[in-house]
Amino acid sequence: MSPPTLTWHSANRQYLLAHIARLHKILTHYIEGFSSSSAAGSLDVEVDLAPEVAAVLETHPAPFDRLGQLFHLNPCEQDTLLLCVGMELDPRFESLCLTANRAPNRNYPTLGLALAALPTSDARILSAEGPLQRWQLIELGEAVALTHAPLRINRRILCYLLNEPASEAQLQGIWSTVSTPLAQPLPPSHQALADRVAATWQQAGGAPPVLQLCGIDRQAKQAIAAAACQQQGWNLAQVKGGALPGNGRDRYQLAQHCLREALLLNSAVLLDCHEANLVEPQREAAILEFMELLDIPLIVSSRDRLPQPQRTVLTLDVNALTRPEQHALWQTHLATPADLNGQLGALVAQFNLSAAAIQTACASAQAGPTPDTPTDAPTLQQLWHYCRVQTRPHLEDLAQRIESHAAWADLVLPEPQMAVLHNIAIHVRQRAKVYQEWGFAGRSQRGLGISALFSGESGTGKTLAAEVLAQELHLDLYRIDLSAVVSKYIGETEKNLRRIFDAAEAGGAVLLFDEADALFGKRTEVKDSHDRHANVEVSYLLQRMEAFQGLAILTTNLKKSLDQAFMRRLRFIVDFPFPNKQSRTEIWRRIFPANTPTAALKYERLGNLNVSGGNIRSIAMNAAFLAAEAETAVHMSHILQATQQEYIKLDLRLTNSETQDWLTPSVKRR
Repeated sequence: MSPPTLTWHSANRQYLLAHIARLHKILTHYIEGFSSSSAAGSLDVEVDLAPEVAAVLETHPAPFDRLGQLFHLNPCEQDTLLLCVGMELDPRFESLCLTANRAPNRNYPTLGLALAALPTSDARILSAEGPLQRWQLIELGEAVALTHAPLRINRRILCYLLNEPASEAQLQGIWSTVSTPLAQPLPPSHQALADRVAATWQQAGGAPPVLQLCGIDRQAKQAIAAAACQQQGWNLAQVKGGALPGNGRDRYQLAQHCLREALLLNSAVLLDCHEANLVEPQREAAILEFMELLDIPLIVSSRDRLPQPQRTVLTLDVNALTRPEQHALWQTHLATPADLNGQLGALVAQFNLSAAAIQTACASAQAGPTPDTPTDAPTLQQLWHYCRVQTRPHLEDLAQRIESHAAWADLVLPEPQMAVLHNIAIHVRQRAKVYQEWGFAGRSQRGLGISALFSGESGTGKTLAAEVLAQELHLDLYRIDLSAVVSKYIGETEKNLRRIFDAAEAGGAVLLFDEADALFGKRTEVKDSHDRHANVEVSYLLQRMEAFQGLAILTTNLKKSLDQAFMRRLRFIVDFPFPNKQSRTEIWRRIFPANTPTAALKYERLGNLNVSGGNIRSIAMNAAFLAAEAETAVHMSHILQATQQEYIKLDLRLTNSETQDWLTPSVKRR
């Protein structure tokens, strides 16, 4: 029967035990020298390593040898480390150290023992700058004298030598490993960036430059970094830039732990600064200092460019995938792309998705319809729904998503205004064909944004029209909270606006800036820094609106207060007039839902109320509550009572001419 094959794990343990046995002989000889002058002096002993162990480790070296090379340990430092390993793996070492130290209760390795007993004795082991202490490979306990302090091996290093998984306690919540094997090839534009990163590393002499990947797609940048590391045969680890300590000493210690872990794992580091508040000077300074401390292959992932540290920095912009790249990804991940019957272009035209988002949407569609998607919905409708959900921006603190169920029939406007609204929907639906296929985007990127201004008195239907457009286009509508967007701190308003537009562009969400004159007012003459900053905000917004390829709708009650430069950049302007009697009558005819019971309502008479559509809706709803409480249908008497309450709220007087003949008996029901 042939002997069992020696595994690498077993060979590595026998390798360590053989080195520990060598130190056992050296310490034994040292102890014998206490009583025998012939045995005095240190003894150099060869490692007795079995041939089969050496054969197994020939192609995959033992971690102990790799550790010595990584941290440039000299022979004395290696033997001192082995003394600590012996204490963990060989039960004889405790009594051996007690005898060798010649001191009661000192049954552990010390620096003094290493200097006295080891044939490789070197005073560098005493230095805090030596690799043993600098990289915290060993830990020193408390003692009166440095050379008498107890020595123990660091837990992470012992696990590394034994090839056992372990995590560094100081890196919990800050450091994480990134899976580098890629299941799918990168899109061509991102693969080109990965190739450039790898080539930069290969050509670097000495300290490699910092590589900065800028853009909003965090997952794409992580995939690019992983692909570049895969070409180099490296692993990739990620460090959270927002979790860096504020204290300089703590930051230095963290950097040392990160460096050690990167060396142990043969990793490049991806410093993720997406969650870091870079507007704070202290946070930005902490990140720049941390970059200086990490003298290893380092990639910084951030939305915007960071200031240049002292190290050389190569900045690469990670742009959104091109339309052909997105189209190819849809075809790759869809199980049956032919089912879309050539309609795949509609998805690509509307949703500017990342590779990860496309893959997730396809997987969701293949898993089956969701409760809010009809089981018989065509594949395109299902995918459209998943894309809307995937791309809903995380803007809860700056915007409110409005669930829109309004239809064209709910709008009562003059024909010219309705025509403009229909034209807006056409521009959104056909922008991909006009911009991309027909080449308008190739001439200039300016002016591609679809922006509209809805002006008119409160309650004239501006927000309702935005809801109708969102419902018509099957897109989400977000109302922007300007009180949360505008900040007194310099740079914060622009940052908030950038967040809004960047998040909305992925899914082409409709943005509704209510009461836009608060943000888009006329630029003023510069008299102080506040005026200059306010003008910068307006200028930034003008540029961002032109570049935004979704639909942005602004509403205002004060059209004349808007900046004229801004007005010139608007593609559509719709004036919502105060409704005349004919329009008010029509609004009343449509205001009650089909399930609301009504009785003998006189729409022509109701049209006499000189109020806006918003007030009509409020009156109708209040009348419905009164009728529900009375357990009857909505009558003119309920509307009269609700109207009186609404006029009190508006501080208006209800005239007899407006309510004339309202309460004439009638049995007509709808």
